[in-house]
Amino acid sequence: MYFFLTNLSIIEVCYTSCVFPQMLGHFLAERKSIFYVCCVIQVYTFLSFGIAECYILSVMAYDRYIAIWEPLRYSVIMNRGVCVRLVTGSWMGGFVGSLVATVSTFQLSFCRDNVINHFLCEMPALFHLSCTDTSQAEILSQILCVFTLLCPVTFITFSYTHIINTVLQIRSAQGRRKAFSTCSSHLLVVILFFGTVISLYMRPKSLHSPEKDKMITVFYVAFTPTLNPLIYSLRNKDMKIALRKLLGKPRDT
Repeated sequence: MYFFLTNLSIIEVCYTSCVFPQMLGHFLAERKSIFYVCCVIQVYTFLSFGIAECYILSVMAYDRYIAIWEPLRYSVIMNRGVCVRLVTGSWMGGFVGSLVATVSTFQLSFCRDNVINHFLCEMPALFHLSCTDTSQAEILSQILCVFTLLCPVTFITFSYTHIINTVLQIRSAQGRRKAFSTCSSHLLVVILFFGTVISLYMRPKSLHSPEKDKMITVFYVAFTPTLNPLIYSLRNKDMKIALRKLLGKPRDT
């Protein structure tokens, strides 16, 4: 579990680093611009780490499923080699999927005033900027979303359905509470991340608006990665005690 959390943290640091330096620079500068090559690199790296996070979250759901469904065989099933292969596959899936999306996006022609009404170079904003037919690129984008968003969400839903069924069969209330606490933080992160990303990338083009897209992007680029460490820290006993003291609640006996 901690091996996957480490990779999730690295991914979030990387994909926020693709965006924040440029965003902060634009807030301070009078002339806000980005080179074409830099825009291509930003799209590719941002998508790479974003897709990798989708797969890592799916792998973490599978890890929780094995931990609860097969607790006695967990160390055998989820051995070091399996964990490394799952993480490597997640990273490679991100790099390959992003390459396909980036190539299809930058095959479009951008012959307008080249003003991106966004904080960063992102596919929906670039589609609005193009003066050529974007239907093929959008179809490819939706197909990619099926494999990088809907498939992971379906797999996570399947895993948690079995997890919940297994936990409900535990007779002791303390055992059920302990089992749910190991999964609740991951489930909350999944809902926050996938909910915002799907609402941005899988909406019809007619429902896109620059202002809404900016708000959604800020949420999953800035707010979610900042909140995730706090969410996972709530599993820590010392963190729980400190939070109860802050809220003025008595400790559990």
